[in-house]
Amino acid sequence: MRFDEHFITGALSNVSILYNTFPQDPQFSVNSRTIKKGDIFIALAGAYKDGHDYVVEALSKGAAGCIIEQDKQSVLSQIDVDVLKNKLVLVVQDTLQALVRLAAAWRAQFTYPVIGITGSVGKTSTKELLANILTASGKKCIVSYDNQNTKIGLSLNMLRMRQYHHVAIFELGISKRGEMAELARLAQPTNAIITNIGHQHMDGLGSLQDIALEKRDIFKYFTEESIGIINGDQPVISQVAYPHPVIRFGAKTTNQIQARKVRIDGVHVNFVMKIYKNKYAIQLDQPHMGAVSNVLAATAAAHLLGVSEQVIVQTVQKPLVIAGRFEQLKLKSDLGNIINDCYNASPESMKISLLAFQSIETPAHKIAVLGDMLGLGVNSPFWHRQLGRFLRKVPSVKQVILVGNLVQWTQETVPVGMQVTIVPCWQDAVDLLRATLQNKSLVLVKGSLGIGLGNLVDLVSEQKTGQSIQL
Repeated sequence: MRFDEHFITGALSNVSILYNTFPQDPQFSVNSRTIKKGDIFIALAGAYKDGHDYVVEALSKGAAGCIIEQDKQSVLSQIDVDVLKNKLVLVVQDTLQALVRLAAAWRAQFTYPVIGITGSVGKTSTKELLANILTASGKKCIVSYDNQNTKIGLSLNMLRMRQYHHVAIFELGISKRGEMAELARLAQPTNAIITNIGHQHMDGLGSLQDIALEKRDIFKYFTEESIGIINGDQPVISQVAYPHPVIRFGAKTTNQIQARKVRIDGVHVNFVMKIYKNKYAIQLDQPHMGAVSNVLAATAAAHLLGVSEQVIVQTVQKPLVIAGRFEQLKLKSDLGNIINDCYNASPESMKISLLAFQSIETPAHKIAVLGDMLGLGVNSPFWHRQLGRFLRKVPSVKQVILVGNLVQWTQETVPVGMQVTIVPCWQDAVDLLRATLQNKSLVLVKGSLGIGLGNLVDLVSEQKTGQSIQL
């Protein structure tokens, strides 16, 4: 599989190759700040910034070339011709369209399994779990970086596929109608997982049934050999007639991959995992029920890919730390610990996070910092009021700091006697939290990404993201 002139002209009909020094093993980037030496920089025009303004910077950092648009060629006049002669410079009408077409053409060259993962929550954790299992089994896999699950992120990750890989695992995320079909057409997954359906991106997708309909489009381009993996506990996706075989996971006895006798002891989740007829005792190193569902989904995919059950069972019980997903960190000044769960938030993920927080047995003073749940559309007041009512189920929490505008609805329904303060932004939440932290505090931070609570975590925590501790 060569990235050469023959491939370029076959994938892009109206491309001009101004300079043709092709890198031997090309990687692609759309961010001049994080670009690495040897990458090809694709100048995308965004809503607020134009990548063409950063072409000079990217090449000065050692980029192997760039892809620019025809009407922005003047940017090349700022670069020495002798420098450009040693680069690959492609000129196209639309750089985003070129990126997608290059990714689709590159993907078409590979015949090994491509696993697509979608769902309202749990996509990244399931992806990382599956990657760990496959790696432990000796399979080389290409895995999408972090949460790069949009059309741009998916395209960049598809261009990282290589012949020596055995499996590709891509995360697919959507926020508007029609996006999943577009992503599925691009990735052409041979198998796919729907982790669950929840109340998220409702402003762009509609009702829970509408969300399920959109998510099911991940199966749209299946072939007759393809098999889907779905959450069998959710009728909105399990009680559907699929034109292809499906494997179901969940707690119900009708599922092929099951979790039985689930028990939380304040530090771990213990359960019996049933893989078809075989049963195994599993212990996870965190008291989070969402982790159980992620394990089942990853197990179903790994089993489908031929990984031995022994490798699966051993691997899923190893610690898994993912930034912003119930990530356990130390507070500065030895004031206790903080749980960073603020990558995103929906009614379902907020409740399960609070229950996990409640289950932690500790003498520490518990504080919950809860931000707005964005993307809920006209139902936002209802779900935020429900959050306030749900706080009755977490009596061990002594103090709640609400952050944002929508949480004003939450403030109306919190339990009587619970200490609650509301602030408009994360900066004010930092000041309030610092003023109220007690020795041996345990803080949960949860909210939608747009509220910026990750900044709060960075300022008050001692350890870098990705490092875990024992609570």
